[in-house]
Amino acid sequence: MLVYTLRRIAMAIPILFLVSVVVFFLATLMPGDALSGKIDPLNSDPEYIAEMRAELGLDDPVHVQYLRWAGGILQGDFGDSFVHKMPVSELIFSKLLNTVVLALSAMLITYSVSFLMGRYAGRHPYTIGDYTVQVFNYIMLAMPSFVAALLLIYLFAFQLNWLPASGSISAGVETGTFAYYISKIEHAILPAVCLGLLPIASYTQFLRNDSIENGRKDFVRTARAKGTAEKTIYNKHILRNSIIPIVTLLGFDIAGILGGSVIIETIFTYPGIGQLFIDSISNRDFSVVMGIALLLAAFTLIGNLIADLLYAAVDPRIRLH
Repeated sequence: MLVYTLRRIAMAIPILFLVSVVVFFLATLMPGDALSGKIDPLNSDPEYIAEMRAELGLDDPVHVQYLRWAGGILQGDFGDSFVHKMPVSELIFSKLLNTVVLALSAMLITYSVSFLMGRYAGRHPYTIGDYTVQVFNYIMLAMPSFVAALLLIYLFAFQLNWLPASGSISAGVETGTFAYYISKIEHAILPAVCLGLLPIASYTQFLRNDSIENGRKDFVRTARAKGTAEKTIYNKHILRNSIIPIVTLLGFDIAGILGGSVIIETIFTYPGIGQLFIDSISNRDFSVVMGIALLLAAFTLIGNLIADLLYAAVDPRIRLH
């Protein structure tokens, strides 16, 4: 498994290189740049603008700009943000913690709820409870994420006034105090619920359908013929084999939830890398856009590797070479 992991890491290097090329050249095709987005040509001296462009290297050929940017990345330098006036790595790291908290909370909600509902529906198929779970799944599958977000804000923030609708911390809360962490949790609940509820329908159906299918296989009938208790049959034989596809999805969720947080963070005004990504595109802060895109690509590759390793861990029939 160690050799396989090292091989996958080596394969990720050229993929990240190709991603960096595509991201960089797509960014250069966007209208304007960070300088033209922050300076009004009608109120600025054209000579000053030309000097600034030359100083920042914006007049250099595209391939020269890419080589300079890629060379900086190899040295751990992602450049500076023109808007925030700070290194891109520090800016992304300052927002990344909020997104990680949001993603972990969403994954906890997704797997906890889908396991409970899928386990119940798979053990009691074609009952009223099973049909209720399926109706809930169809509703969640048909509901766009922004609609679910608006409904949650309207119900729990405006009508019930239980949770805040935006931000990541309440005003006036001192950093590091107990109230600070409670406020962090309260502000993360609604976006985490919204982000976590959307995959629940698919995972619940996977677990339900696999449980029903595995319950009809020969090894289950053999266990029943031997007089094994139904609870043992379900937990040891049916459920254990049914959760294999769900467990392997954990790796893909690492990248999927981080990517999906772009929309959710924007709706909830949650200061993570998703909202930073959208704001940076609007402000033509290309160095930040490229840094975040490269980071998401790296998380995608890491997630795929974790998914493969988990698949081999939960299913002994799989051997990685």
